Amino acid sequence: MANTADIKNGLCIKWKDGLWQVIEFLHVKPGKGPAFVRTKLKSLDTGKVVDNTFNSGVKIEPVRIETREHQYIYNDDMGYHFMNTETYEQIAVQKHAINAPQFLKDGVNCSIVFHAEEEKVLSCDLPNHIECEITYTEPGLKGDTATNSTKPAIVDNGAEIRVPLFINTGDWVKVDTKARTYSERIKK
Repeated sequence: MANTADIKNGLCIKWKDGLWQVIEFLHVKPGKGPAFVRTKLKSLDTGKVVDNTFNSGVKIEPVRIETREHQYIYNDDMGYHFMNTETYEQIAVQKHAINAPQFLKDGVNCSIVFHAEEEKVLSCDLPNHIECEITYTEPGLKGDTATNSTKPAIVDNGAEIRVPLFINTGDWVKVDTKARTYSERIKK
């Protein structure tokens, strides 16, 4: 058993008959009254995010988790299928457990978090950045590099992102999967 002093980002806990992961936390010591911990928790069962405040010193029940490297293969009506890169076993992961499913591409290595005792998939994290080819966007005009304007673009896996005006169809870009935004243009 742990208490609120042990709360940190990424910690998984049992709370309100479910498994929750701490996304953000803040220890607060007001001038008057007792200290408390303000948290943002994500349900690992439904993907719902809620705010909660724990009083300082409250007991919490952490859950032991393991992270394993898996490679994305394909998706169908059963879910998104991944293969363990060491044992070659395949597993299906539900869409709500993946942090940015629209950016999955064949062969992308992802970190999958498992509940250690139950061997249950809790979440799937893509790499921080992936490289994508722009398959469609409106043509850019000469001189459009000086502004901060963006335009919609479709990448090779079907996702839509906003890119600067100088990006054209066929260009390769680096996409930030956490923020789901354009990061930079790359040469291929």
